[in-house]
Order: sequence, then structure tokens, then C-alpha cells
Amino acid sequence: MLLYIDNRYSKNEQMKVSKINEKEIIDIICTNFSAKKNVVVGAGKDDCAVIGLGKCYLILTTDMLHKKADFLDRMSPYQIGWMTVACNLSDIASMGATPFAFVVAIGIPNDTDTVFLEGLGDGMEACASKYGVSIVGGDVDRHDELTLVGTAIGKVDKSRLVKREGAKAGDLLCVTGNPGSAQAGLRIALGKNGASKNAEDTLLGALFEPEPRIKEGIELSKFATSMTDTSDSLATSAHDLATQSKTGFNIHEKQIPILEEVKSISKSKKDLRELFLYGGGDFELLFTINPKDLDFASKKVTFSVIGKAVSEGVYFDDPKEKVEFRGYRHF
Repeated sequence: MLLYIDNRYSKNEQMKVSKINEKEIIDIICTNFSAKKNVVVGAGKDDCAVIGLGKCYLILTTDMLHKKADFLDRMSPYQIGWMTVACNLSDIASMGATPFAFVVAIGIPNDTDTVFLEGLGDGMEACASKYGVSIVGGDVDRHDELTLVGTAIGKVDKSRLVKREGAKAGDLLCVTGNPGSAQAGLRIALGKNGASKNAEDTLLGALFEPEPRIKEGIELSKFATSMTDTSDSLATSAHDLATQSKTGFNIHEKQIPILEEVKSISKSKKDLRELFLYGGGDFELLFTINPKDLDFASKKVTFSVIGKAVSEGVYFDDPKEKVEFRGYRHF
């Protein structure tokens, strides 16, 4: 089949995808997608798609993982299966929704053994079951590289949907968990940093078997004004919330809850920032709340207040000390 570009329909200057970022690629693909009657949040607009369905919203997300980019040699088949489900459930959590179903398409190389497939299935089922999700189908095909494409389906009451937009100046910026843990684990897994046995177990666990914040997301849906997950980095997520909410954030670096195990492998203040600010792989929730809801929220969910919404810019205390818009990117 001959593939070609019809210039009559191109609104963009032709260039290779290596010259642009993931967000730009998504924008180009989605340019002509139209949102039909019941579509509340369409393609490329948030962590998930949102579709009106009676008294609730149906929440949909999909994520692709493959061997070269996502699965380290130290990962077991079980951990690969777990990760495939977890990364999708994290997106569902970021909308304040409850996941209930999961489908997966698997591209399998010819030399894959059946014991590997059993471990893969065990990992997927373990993660899905922990969060009350049923794996209901999918597809398998032959592929040159192990590839898994998962799709999670959730639902949320229409009054509880939380999106990236909604933060207002004066809202508190908060995060669950401990930013930088997965990125520190990645360094250990790649042999770039040594660590004590204790630190290694903690950080590799954060990297290989992340815990999507489903329960936290459901509770936060009662009072969060905006929310997203931090899988691409804390910095990326803060900029995403700022862009969609048309606001900014003053982040208090000293209030970010970084594990001592992460601090122990960092080489400098700048290097530590690379871990907790620009490193990916943490499936935590970054969200904003009105200060009047802080006491109530703190009784329901464990989180840290790390900053405040301001009129513009994303920075550390001093507007001149900018937080860059970067993190993990496929392109």
C-alpha cells in the first residue's frame, strides 16, 4: 500500500516527529477530531476521555508500553503485567473516578515462552483485583517487540469529576506520596547509583510495582479543584494544571516530601531536583484545593501541601527561579 501526505489537508509544516514533542504530536493528530453530543472531554484534553452516560460519566484511558522504552531487564513478567494495569488506573484516579474494567492488546515476539505469559497474566490480575477491576478482554498478535496496550474504563458521579482545569489563585497545591522515588529506582536499576539494601528495595518497588492512587482520587473528588497524575514528572504535571487552569504555581521546595532513600543517592541539590522534579514514573496525584477544605481533606487523605496557585508562572518561591516544563517524553 502506498502511503503519502496530501498537502491539501496539512495545516502544519512537514517535519519529522523527532523535531517536536509528544504534546505537539497529539495536537496534530487530534486537529480534526470532533466531539460528538455526549463527549465532555475529548482526545488530548486531559488524562482521560469523559463521556456522558445517564447520571454518571464514563471515563476512558489507554496507554502503550513496550520492551525497549518501558521494561527493564530486571523487571519480572509479573511486574510488567502489574505496570501495564497500574499506569492506566493512575489516569482514572486522576479524574476522581472508580475503575471497573480493563482490556489489553498484547504484541508477542515469537521467542516468548509460555511461563513468561503466565507471569504476565498473574501481574495484570493482581493489580486489577487489588483495585476492584475486572480484565474483560483484549487481543493478541505477533510482534517484533513485546508491546502491551491497556485500556481502563471507569465511572464517576457527574458532581465529582475532577479535571486539570479548575484551580484558582489562592488554592493550595498538594501531592500524594513521595516524588522522585521511581526515578531514583530507575538509576539503581540501570546501575548508575549504588544504594543500601533497604533503599534499593524501597526505590525499586516504587519503580516496578507503583500503586495507583485510586482510593485517594475518589476521596479527593469531594474537594479537589483540579487534579492530574505525576507519571511524566512533578514539573510537567504542575505546568499541565497551570495551563489548563490558566493560573500559575509558587512551589515551596522545602515542603516537597522526598524520601531519605532518594536524598541518599543524589549528588547535589541540582541532581536531587532532577529526581523529584523532572523524573517520571511516580503514579502520584498532584491537585489543588481551597484552603478552607484543608482540615477536612487531611482527615481523609494523606498528602503534602507543596505550594499555592498564583496568577502566572511556575516557580520556586522567587518568580525568577522558574520550574522548567520538562519531564519524561516519548519523543
